[in-house]
Amino acid sequence: MKQTATVIALTAFFLAGANPVHAEKSQETKEALAQRVLALWHIEDTAITMAQRPATSALLQARVALQGRVSAKKQEAALKSIVDNVQKYIDETTPIVKAESLRLKEPTLAPLLQQNFSEEELQQLIALFESPVKKKFEALVPQFERAFGEKVAENSRGEVDPRIAALSKEIGVKMRAAIMSP
Repeated sequence: MKQTATVIALTAFFLAGANPVHAEKSQETKEALAQRVLALWHIEDTAITMAQRPATSALLQARVALQGRVSAKKQEAALKSIVDNVQKYIDETTPIVKAESLRLKEPTLAPLLQQNFSEEELQQLIALFESPVKKKFEALVPQFERAFGEKVAENSRGEVDPRIAALSKEIGVKMRAAIMSP
């Protein structure tokens, strides 16, 4: 009786198309495809940007804080010193974050790719990443962004610049008040 149940279960298993050899081969194929996607996908750049963001933000905040509070000469010297500190932070932090993100990339993302994408979809992702049109587009993105940004700035400068000046003045007044109050 037990043997009959096993035969029925195996028959149903094979008839359903769940061939264990095929399933194993399919899993190996998905793993290989996921590895290829990860090789083409430079998600570590996102981690690097996240690590660098606080430093660039601090530099921008320092620039705003110094505006109007010190002479142009002192502001330039202070910003140069701050830029040196920011660059040191970036130089020291970037390799650490890059190494860690490369170490974690495969064990973190490969299972997610395999769970969420079929073999066909993984192949499509690879084709997308390898597409000459995508590479051409990405190479031109800085030019597009610069042209677009310049046009937006040119067309909105009349309305935006006075607001920036007013905001900087208001921040300066509040910072002086905070510094001078007991």
